Formats: sequence, C-alpha cells, structure tokens
Amino acid sequence: MANPQAVSKRPVIIIGAFDRHNFGDMLLAHVVARLLVQHSADIEAVFAGCAQRDLRAFGGHDVAALPRLAQRWRDEPVTLIHAGGELLTCDAWEAAVMLTRPDDAQSCIARYGSSANDRRAWAHAQLGTDAHAPYVIGRETFPRAASICFDAIGGATLDARDAALRGEVLTKLRTADHIGVRDTVTQATLRSAGIDARLVPDPAALVSELFDDRIQAARPAVPRGYLAVQFSADFGDDATLARIAHQLDLLGESTGLGVALFRAGAAPWHDDIAVYERMAARMRHPAVNIFDSLNVWDICALIAGSEGFAGSSLHGRIVAMAYGLPRVNLEHGDARKQRAYASTWEIENAPGVVPVDELHAAMLDAMTLDREALRHHASMLANAHRAGFDALGL
Repeated sequence: MANPQAVSKRPVIIIGAFDRHNFGDMLLAHVVARLLVQHSADIEAVFAGCAQRDLRAFGGHDVAALPRLAQRWRDEPVTLIHAGGELLTCDAWEAAVMLTRPDDAQSCIARYGSSANDRRAWAHAQLGTDAHAPYVIGRETFPRAASICFDAIGGATLDARDAALRGEVLTKLRTADHIGVRDTVTQATLRSAGIDARLVPDPAALVSELFDDRIQAARPAVPRGYLAVQFSADFGDDATLARIAHQLDLLGESTGLGVALFRAGAAPWHDDIAVYERMAARMRHPAVNIFDSLNVWDICALIAGSEGFAGSSLHGRIVAMAYGLPRVNLEHGDARKQRAYASTWEIENAPGVVPVDELHAAMLDAMTLDREALRHHASMLANAHRAGFDALGL
C-alpha cells in the first residue's frame, strides 16, 4: 500500500475482505483498482481491510488497517469504495477468526466461541473497533468523505442476522452516496428498509476482459482436459467426501476429463488441502491432481483453462461465467449467497446450486449449454458491471 503520508494523487480507499486469503475478495480488489485507473490517472488506490496484511506473495495487495487510515484521513474529503463481496453480513467474530493464523484459529474458537460476550470482546480487541459489521464503513468513520460507494455488494443473509448487526449496516448504508448490490435478495432486503440500490453483477464478471493476458500467462501445471473442482473444508466429513468422490468418478467416466482440485481460500473457515487428499484417496478415477498454488492468477488460469467448474466457491462460478464455461455450485449447509447470485444472473437452464449427489447430472447438463450463448452472456455481464461502476460517479 502506498504510504498515506506520501500520496500525491487523489486517494481512493478500496475496502474489502482482501486482508485474508480468499480468492474472490483478492480478485475484487484488482478489478476495482483497474476500473479506477481507467477512469482517472490521478487516482491513488489505497487498499484497506480490518487488519494490516501483505498478500502480494499470493497475487493480492499490501492492505492497510482501516483504523489507521481513519486516523490519517478522518477529516479529509477522501473517496471510499467497498469492492463487492458479502461484506454486509460479515460480523466482527467471523472477521477476527478468519484473520487469525490457521494454526491459532481452533484454539481461539475453543476459548471464546461458546459465549457471545466473549466472542464480541475478543473480536473487538483483535480488530480495534466496536463495529458489528467491521467491513462496512460509513460517515461515522469518515465524516467528511467526498463519496462513499458500494460496488456490487452482497448481503444475501442480512435479513436473518441479529438486530444489532442489521441495524448498524442499514444505518451506515443510509450515509452512502451510491449503492450497487449483486443480487435481487440483497436488493429486496434493502428496499424493505427504505434503501434503494442498483442491481449490478459482481466485479469479477470483468476478469476475462481486464486480465486475460495475465491469466493466460499463468498456465496451470496440470494435464489439459480437466474439470476445476473446489469445495470448502466444511464438506470434509467422511460420508460427504465419499459422496463427492463417487460423483467425480462418474464424471470422469462420462466425460474422460481429469479432475483438478484447487483451494479458493486458505484463511480459517475456507478450504483445506488435507480434505482434498482424503477425498482423492477414495477415488477410482486415475486423472486426479491437487493444485497447490494459492496465487490468485494461478487459480484464475486453472479455471480459465478448464472444461468447467464445480464447487462451493461463488467466485469460482463467477470466473467460469466470465470465461463462458460450464459451472455448478455445490450445496452443503448455507449456500444462500450462491443461490442468490445464480438466480439473479445465470443464463436460462444453467444449473445453479445442487446437492452433492446431483453433481454428476448437473455438470453434464451444464456441459450441454451452447458455448457461444455462454460467451455472449459473459460479455453482457461484463458490460453491465461497467455501467454500474460508471454510475458510482467516480
């Protein structure tokens, strides 16, 4: 991140959960920063999250902590833009746990997780803020901000969150100048609270248009002719892994394609390579590779070079959409944000979110869709996000 003391261009603070290793959030920061530069060469992008982290080794950014930036620019006419993601529903406890080192997360959960008061106190101490929704920033933090924007933000479960978090989020949103949301569920929730929001596809809809040269240069070290497959660690019980292995074996037999397993996040509560190893050991299909790179561009290249994506990651789906590829999301527990996005933006007849036992059939259905229609749909979504971003007036 640029040193705030040395910034000579107009600073724009890009806010998001790209202070931890999550493929989608890290990618969103790149898209929004590129769009800002295309709008004006006088902009200095400053990346901000709940904590100071340097994720450049993984293709991310050097991220500053919001409390530090607020001290520096609280009384300045800065511009703030929230870079998509499911930020409206990420509470302080979730944020704090996901920002801990993976080796420490379980001990923190064991020590503080059973009591709401303990969770809240520990999280606030970790993050340096009393906010219930620490990634949502309004004029309570930057009272003289020139503009506060939300670009294709997500909040598919906001109506089900506790009253304190929901009330805080709505209060902050009412201080914003421009609000774009990425699904009709979030849009309806805000409308019921008297807040108008423009419907805009996720920023990652532009990943192929903006970064294809960079992505094509990061060729995956796996044999060609494969499906890109991902699922989070909460799929990791033995029974579920056996069912996934069976479905992937069926897909291998039906299509002749290999399987490339990848992680879409290495932060706590994301993906676990040990789970993939356990699942791969159960498979009969011989062409199974575990892709170990956590670099955001390598992950994009793996998806872009595949014959389709299957997994729990919403941004795995969105990158596949941007490249006009077949895609299926897997359901295990709460998949409301994936359902909300697919129901809002998917092409007709595309499979959305399916149970594990329907993966084989759903992927075969997805692979019958017309590829030219998928590419045309990808272009439409990219153009729609550009229009939504232009409406922010930056």
